[in-house]
Amino acid sequence: MHTDTALFGTRLAPVQFSRLTKRGVLLGLSMPQFVASGTALLTLVSALYTAGASGVAWTSPIWGPAALTAVIPIGGRKLVEWVPITTKWMLRAARGQLTYRRRIMRPRPVGTLALPGDAAALREWQDPESGAVMIHDPHEQTLTAIVSISHPAFALVDPGEQHRRVQGWGRVLAGACRSGRLARIQVSERTLPDSGTGLAEWWEHHGTDDDSWAANTYRDLIERAGPAGERHATTISLALDLNAASRQVRANGGGMRGAATVLRQEMTALSGALRTADLIVGGWITAPELATALRSAYDPSIGVELDRYPDVGRDLATAGPVAVTESWDRLRTDTAFHAVLWISEWPRSQVYPGFLAPLVFTNGVLRTLSLHYIPVRADQAARDLRKKKTELISDAHQRSRVGQIEDASATAEYGDVLQQEADLTAGHGVLRVTGLISVSASTVDDLDAAVATIEQAAIQASCEVRRLTGQQAQAFSAATLPLCRNV
Repeated sequence: MHTDTALFGTRLAPVQFSRLTKRGVLLGLSMPQFVASGTALLTLVSALYTAGASGVAWTSPIWGPAALTAVIPIGGRKLVEWVPITTKWMLRAARGQLTYRRRIMRPRPVGTLALPGDAAALREWQDPESGAVMIHDPHEQTLTAIVSISHPAFALVDPGEQHRRVQGWGRVLAGACRSGRLARIQVSERTLPDSGTGLAEWWEHHGTDDDSWAANTYRDLIERAGPAGERHATTISLALDLNAASRQVRANGGGMRGAATVLRQEMTALSGALRTADLIVGGWITAPELATALRSAYDPSIGVELDRYPDVGRDLATAGPVAVTESWDRLRTDTAFHAVLWISEWPRSQVYPGFLAPLVFTNGVLRTLSLHYIPVRADQAARDLRKKKTELISDAHQRSRVGQIEDASATAEYGDVLQQEADLTAGHGVLRVTGLISVSASTVDDLDAAVATIEQAAIQASCEVRRLTGQQAQAFSAATLPLCRNV
């Protein structure tokens, strides 16, 4: 996905998102549709030429269902497109991969994270120079570091200040595109239950506890309102592509030490860019801090206790869940139910920066909004754009030959490709953006109500969200955990 974030003068200008590509192999048909339609057509023609009308009738149980599955939509997909998803789900169910139980009597290998599924292979690396914990993913060949940030209220500043901050954040993303060594950047914004320790500490340092009626009333109000509130935590995760940076890793000694050295260079560059964008860098996440984040992600109810007692629950070896059960459209962990939503459509019309405010400021819902930015090198982006443009022109020619009417969506998508090509020629970077929202609640009914609230907030933000099915466990790790996981 590509955004045009050009700003003129000091006036905050609207942004335009590219449309989600929905082109297929031929004439807008996806590969499953193409296979099903081709099977139906080949069977029908063969039967017609070999046995005539009787052959067509005898083979109708073959070409009829194949044709119907290619055109009947269910849940936003064609019926044939559900076949690989359902097949994979059934195979996982047959292998017992939908449930996870911690084997408490069996020690885990040293340095691995206590996470379920393919995340069990993740390993921690303690960087002695920065003090940060780095997570190595041997499957994706990435090394990830996480930084906590805070930021002044964007919605409360004047348009000129908003313009300056948007430009600063654009420079952060542009630097990621120019690096060529980054696999992914993940921005996570979480709402967490507040233990009330912040209010209590403020009252202890700034309040006047003179045992008066006003002081007693204020103290009681803090004691009651603190635990009922919520706080926001924002992190940015930086994933180094070990394959793309292999030469630099070898030049710095090779192995994890060399990879950590290269990642520290990217961390330093990112910290400087974030400060330039008026974002307050709170420090790179250490192992105890990451353990707390992972524990509270799977067990939200324990977050308040971990906040009150900072010396407890700070070991990555035990930070994972005790039990996980995956359903078709939800996930159950230790004390909560979760559902992951995918932002399938970004605003199609021009919107101003800050359009996600309805999602960010939703009250009473424990949720994590994660934006995954995948930088694309300039040469690769140019090749992709040329390929897209060629395919769009070829599809338009094929539709013209068969007499199919050209629709407005194809024309708009072609215009998006031309705009991206012009921006790339002007020196801008290209990013693929994926938005995921993880919603948590203590019961199934509360979860459904929270999901409905988020869906309504997405409508207010001019976005469309869809509840992911058949892959909730993998989507949860990508949406909730700040580890730059893939879906």
